[in-house]
Amino acid sequence: MGNKNLADNEYRTFCDFLEQQCGIVLGDNKMYLVKSRLSPLMTRFDIESLTELVNRTLKPTERQLRSAVVDAMTTNETLWFRDTYPFELLKNKIFPELDSGRGVKIWSAASSSGQEPYSIAMTITEYKTKQKSRSNFSVVGTDISNTMLDLCKNAEYDNLALSRGLSDERRKAFFEDSGNGMMKVKADIRRIVNYRHMNLLDNYSLMGKFDIIFCRNVLIYFSPEIKSQIINKFADQLNPNGFLILGASESMSGLSDKFEMIRCNPGIIYKKK
Repeated sequence: MGNKNLADNEYRTFCDFLEQQCGIVLGDNKMYLVKSRLSPLMTRFDIESLTELVNRTLKPTERQLRSAVVDAMTTNETLWFRDTYPFELLKNKIFPELDSGRGVKIWSAASSSGQEPYSIAMTITEYKTKQKSRSNFSVVGTDISNTMLDLCKNAEYDNLALSRGLSDERRKAFFEDSGNGMMKVKADIRRIVNYRHMNLLDNYSLMGKFDIIFCRNVLIYFSPEIKSQIINKFADQLNPNGFLILGASESMSGLSDKFEMIRCNPGIIYKKK
């Protein structure tokens, strides 16, 4: 079984490491989360205790273990068309405003296992079909986890994953049977999305400019200082009058003066000043 206990000082050391590597701030009450996320790695890397695992993770030479630890600590559950309203706003407000024929570029800044970027791509397809738009829409999906990015690119999902937020109508329209008990996102949807690795603490300049950035349910894990840095970097990557869409429980209050808050019914979106 191995020893899955961590001393308080070891926990704090690991929390400092995690914040330095990817910005995530863990409070004093998240020891259980660290244990549950890291314990499976003990078997995978043949490590006898969580203490040894943490100590090895701190060594820069342990690249494979470090990557696996960051993957484990940053992987989160996600849904198709999460909260519904952001995707309705895309179709009914944002796309019509931006669709001038020059193309629309969208960045999904925390792709997880692909549900958000593919939901955006499905929304694009529905909008273009209804409005007969010929504009070129493209989505870039990024994540810090290479494991998640591999799942995104594979684009195969089981029935449990498909049941979380996806209507039968969209399932029939946008998925095909893989023949292995899984359903795969159809090629015309996959072609809209490109994936790349990105740590939100890094420089974004090589990403290019975007018209819309989704960064939903991610900033809640960061300190106010890191949140502010990320939001202001997003502003630099947005074209004039571009939009930033945050999670339903996330606020930009006091973090940046580069955006105008737009109250929708329901939801809030932010427009670059």
